[in-house]
Amino acid sequence: MRIETATAPGTPGAPNEDFVAVALPAGGHGGALVLLDGVTPPPDNGNCVHSVPWFTARLGGALLELSVSRPDITLADCLSIAIAGTADAHRGTCELSHPLTPQATVVAVRWGADELEHLVLSDSVLLVEGADGSVTAVLDDRIDRLRAAGRRVAPLRNLPGGFFTAAADPAVAAKAVTGRVPVASVRSFAALSDGAARGVEVFGTDDWASTLALLHKAGPERLLTRVRDQESADPLGADVPRGKPFDDATAVLVAL
Repeated sequence: MRIETATAPGTPGAPNEDFVAVALPAGGHGGALVLLDGVTPPPDNGNCVHSVPWFTARLGGALLELSVSRPDITLADCLSIAIAGTADAHRGTCELSHPLTPQATVVAVRWGADELEHLVLSDSVLLVEGADGSVTAVLDDRIDRLRAAGRRVAPLRNLPGGFFTAAADPAVAAKAVTGRVPVASVRSFAALSDGAARGVEVFGTDDWASTLALLHKAGPERLLTRVRDQESADPLGADVPRGKPFDDATAVLVAL
């Protein structure tokens, strides 16, 4: 098994709001991967005394531990329990009902001797390479569908008819895109925060197959460098409008 990862803040020296971790439990069969992309709040948010990196580390760590220690429950249930526990950790000091309480997108993968289970919530990406070399992108495309319909996205966060992130409501775990496949049918998989997926989703220079091929050939660090080069060529977002000229970026590749 080969595991490689890289992460970088959108602005050098600024906090990186992404979280990534992989666990290989004792026993020699399978593992678990968790990638979170923290949602940056406005500067005047003020509803929570904790930072987004605090939230992603707390939620990501809890989700990874549950993914490993509770193979008897689904990843969606693991996420629900992790969200509830993280909310309890700051319920006494923070206004968790605020729509901009700390939150994150989620990719989680758990695999064993027989099966690979996955979960995607919001706009991070999971790429799965089949045994035949085909590449499938597992996406939660609610944000894309809202934008295609001309809807303003921000007011529809965690609301019916909108899109969902992991914040303080454990019920959103049921909104995630989930699935299971035989592990024998998977050659490799990769998780990308949306900052690492910009070559496909923002700049349109790449596709998912070429992105995974680059990860295999040159590693996650090279993918992040490619994205940074594209962002730097248009530092103000004048040619390619985007919410952030530069974004936190994280990629992890697991070759089985």
